Amino acid sequence: MGRTDPTYRDALRAIRDRWADFRRALRRRDQPRFDRLFGYAREHADASGMLNHENPLFPALFSVDVEQEARLDTHEERLKSHGKRLDSHEERLDSHEDRLDELEDALGGRRERDADAPSDEG
Repeated sequence: MGRTDPTYRDALRAIRDRWADFRRALRRRDQPRFDRLFGYAREHADASGMLNHENPLFPALFSVDVEQEARLDTHEERLKSHGKRLDSHEERLDSHEDRLDELEDALGGRRERDADAPSDEG
């Protein structure tokens, strides 16, 4: 019978096992981030397996890069969306400030007329 080659997922699991001490030494807050990176590598295991690279760590790292790029794209889109909304709010604020200036001017003119008028107390 022929020999069965380990799958890329098996190789990825072996990499994770080799890095277990590193993970344990990380601060508790960083351990979920470490796990997330391996999750990213698993997301692209099919593509990485097709590469059949002699060092399975390289496609794993590239897979992490691809996922990080996707996250950056998502955040950039959110920032653009928020920027558009912020611009809209700024335009409305400018409009309200203009209207407030008009009202203050109108009230200022009335106050000046009232100040010039003779008072009943004098």
